[in-house]
Amino acid sequence: MNSVKKSVWLDDDASAADVDPHANALHSHLDVLEAEAIFILREVAAECRNPVLLYSGGKDSAVVLHLAYKAFYPERIRLPLLHIDTGHNYPEVIDYRDRMAEYYQCNLQVRSLEDSIARGTIRLRHPLESRNPYQSVTLLESIEELSADACIGGARRDEEKARAKERVFSVRDEFGQWDPKNQRPELWSLYNARVIPGGNLRVFPISNWTELDVWQYIQRENIELPSIYFAHQRDVVRRGEVLVPVTELTPPQAGDQVETVTCRFRTVGDITCTAPVESPAATIVDIIHETATARVTERGATRLDDRASEAAMEQRKKEGYF
Repeated sequence: MNSVKKSVWLDDDASAADVDPHANALHSHLDVLEAEAIFILREVAAECRNPVLLYSGGKDSAVVLHLAYKAFYPERIRLPLLHIDTGHNYPEVIDYRDRMAEYYQCNLQVRSLEDSIARGTIRLRHPLESRNPYQSVTLLESIEELSADACIGGARRDEEKARAKERVFSVRDEFGQWDPKNQRPELWSLYNARVIPGGNLRVFPISNWTELDVWQYIQRENIELPSIYFAHQRDVVRRGEVLVPVTELTPPQAGDQVETVTCRFRTVGDITCTAPVESPAATIVDIIHETATARVTERGATRLDDRASEAAMEQRKKEGYF
């Protein structure tokens, strides 16, 4: 992986116009998004006392980590990385998370839902229940433990309706709760980083990016990703329009027909709530073409927990979710 390479799709002797007549516009668009995100990251570093960067190993957090690298270069990233580990993650993603933390020489702090379960602050209804909604509890416990006044995340407004209501600097009260009706205006990109005692901020540097922007930026910056984002063979069960992966945590039920399909993940989360999509896209170029023509949002197509209710994400965010 070459993290500082400016462009991975132009030869030394070729101009952007020679390769793609729209390339200059693409560069300009991505440059503006990058500059905005870097400005936001520097604002957090300047105004907040003890910020952390939420890092799961997914594509959005990979982009935010890379942006942080560029924002503070030649210094190394001094923000600690915080991962709230459900214990039900895909092993490819956990391996990638650890390698990237080492590559960028970051202080990786992992907090596990297993510890919250052992403390009794999380009580599951049954062992195979999705742990994704319970991440809020461990996150709030971690914020208190680390005395974090800001958590930088990779959420984007195009993901779904609740996240479209977020400000870039999203205010949370002393209980970690989010009130969509009580957020600060951000006219002319002026951000207010003040919080009440015990409160904190959630900061989203790539709020204005789309899924397509993310993939184009990954291509341009040559950012490494977990292998499950690319086409591979996997055993699944079809349930309506959703492909449920066959794993120890999501075994087939009586009457299910298991089949092997070529698929990839558009978004990555807890195994029990993240589904792949059927896709032959094995390269970033293939994924960019596929994303440009997609009719369904990535979460709408692949997050089983969000499909249960349109209000599910907003309620979870009000309780302290990412």
